Amino acid sequence: MLQEARPAGVNGVPVGLPKGAVPNRPILEVPDWENQYRRPTGRHPQPTPASLSRLRLFSGTSNPILANEVAHYLGLELGKIKCKRFADGEIYVQIQESIRGCDVFLIQPTCPPVNDHLMELLIMIDACRRASARSITAVVPYYGYARADRKVQGRESIAAKLTANLITEAGADRVLAIDLHSGQCVGYFDIPVDHVYGETVILDYLASKRIATGDLVVVSPDVGGVARARAFAKKLNDAPLAIVDKRRSAHNVSEVMNLIGDVRGKVAVLVDDMIDTAGTITNAAKVLAKEGAREVYACATHAVFSPPAVERLSSGVFQEVIVANTIPVPPENIFPQLTILSVANLLGETIWRVYNAASVQALRD
Repeated sequence: MLQEARPAGVNGVPVGLPKGAVPNRPILEVPDWENQYRRPTGRHPQPTPASLSRLRLFSGTSNPILANEVAHYLGLELGKIKCKRFADGEIYVQIQESIRGCDVFLIQPTCPPVNDHLMELLIMIDACRRASARSITAVVPYYGYARADRKVQGRESIAAKLTANLITEAGADRVLAIDLHSGQCVGYFDIPVDHVYGETVILDYLASKRIATGDLVVVSPDVGGVARARAFAKKLNDAPLAIVDKRRSAHNVSEVMNLIGDVRGKVAVLVDDMIDTAGTITNAAKVLAKEGAREVYACATHAVFSPPAVERLSSGVFQEVIVANTIPVPPENIFPQLTILSVANLLGETIWRVYNAASVQALRD
C-alpha cells in the first residue's frame, strides 16, 4: 500500500518515518513483513532424519534380500526403482522418485547370471546420473570377472580391468566391494574404491565355536591365497598357517600336489574368497583329512556354487561350510553342512561411514 510522505516534524524529519526511509518519497508498507524473515524463537517439530538426509539406497534384482537388510540396519527404506526386461532381453530401468542432489548407493552384486546383472548395474548408474544425483556409489558385494585380473598366457583379456572401465564410464563416482579376488583389482578403477573384508563376520562366528587356539590351523587352498589366509590366521590369535600346493591344468580344474605345514590332530579352517565349482577346496580338504586333520571347515565369502559344487561340498569331507550372503543361495543349493552369515550390518556400517566421510579402515583395525 502506497502512502503519502509524512509531514515534517522536529528538525525537518517527518514524524514516525521508518528508519531508512527517504523524506518526500512514497513509502511501501507491507503488513507483517518482519515476521516473514524473523528467525522463530520457539521450538518446532523437527523433520525426521530420513527427510533431511540425502542418503538414498536402491537395489537391483540380483540380491534384494541383502539390500533390504542393509536398509533396515540404516533405518531407511529402499528407494523406488523399476527394473524390467523386454521380450528380447533388453533391460529397462527407471528411478521412480526424485534423487536430485542426493548421494545414491546402488546395491547390486554381479552374481550369476553375471552379464545380465552387470548390465543392469550399468543402466542403473546411468539412470541415476541422468536424474542429477550428487554422487553415485556402486555397492558391489560380489565383483564378477575379478578372476580375469592378469595375463597368464598370450592373447588373454583382463576382464577385471574392462569391467572397472565400464562401471567408471557409466557414471559411478565410487565403488564399494567385499573381498575382491585380488588386491590389484582396486587399482583397475580410476575412481575411489572402498574394499571391505567379509572375514570379520566369519571370524565372529568361528569365535562363537570356542575352538582352542592350540587345536586350530588356518589353511590356504592354494599359493595365491596365502596373504588372505595369513591375515585370517593373525585375527585368530596368530594361529599356525598351512598351504596346499595346487597345480591347475585348466579352468575350474585343479590337482593337489602336496601340503606345506602340520595339520595332524588339529581343526583345519580352509579360507578362500569364493567357492565356485568347489574343486579346489574339496581336493584340499581331502588332503587335509589324509594328513590327519581332526575336522575341516571351509570358509568363503562368495558362494557362487556352480555345478557340481553342492555335491562336492555335501560329500562328507567338511564339518561345516561357512559362507556369506553376498550372493543369494537358492533353496536347491542348501545342504545340511552349509551356514550362511549375513554381511548386511558390515555393508550398512560401511555405507554410513562413506556417506559421513568417516574411516572405513577402522572397521578392520
